[in-house]
Amino acid sequence: MGTRRKSRELCLQMLFQWDMGKQTPEHVRKTFWAERNETEAETRGFADDLFQVAIDRQVQIDELIQKHAQHWRMERMAAVDRNVLRTGVAEFLGYHQTPKPVVINEALEIARKFSAPESVQFINGVLDSVGKELSSTVPTRSGGTVFDDSDSATLGISERAMLK
Repeated sequence: MGTRRKSRELCLQMLFQWDMGKQTPEHVRKTFWAERNETEAETRGFADDLFQVAIDRQVQIDELIQKHAQHWRMERMAAVDRNVLRTGVAEFLGYHQTPKPVVINEALEIARKFSAPESVQFINGVLDSVGKELSSTVPTRSGGTVFDDSDSATLGISERAMLK
């Protein structure tokens, strides 16, 4: 399994703990990583960065999911599905250079591992719809757009370095 896939899975697990345990993000990080001290620094770094984007932009992420999950309220979704979606949308918002089809495919593979078989199609539909909306409104680096300091606050460590 690749480093990024493992990071996404770890982010999902942290979001699940945060969501279901109603714990603070700081408490989640402390207890989560205390049990996983063998995790490689690169894997942990991307997982932490993705988790931070999901937490920092949780209201926006949940609004996007709710808007595109027709006839489903967030609280009625399976907890794993809700947090797979949050992880995917967080990556859309925080890591613009990752192609949206890659984010969606990774989310589907993680859903196949952690969720019910019927959830995969639902997650695919929601992420595809959110991705299309964001593609029409969010600038990308490949388009030559210059990001301001507010954008860099949600970027990962390696992405911040790219902006310098």
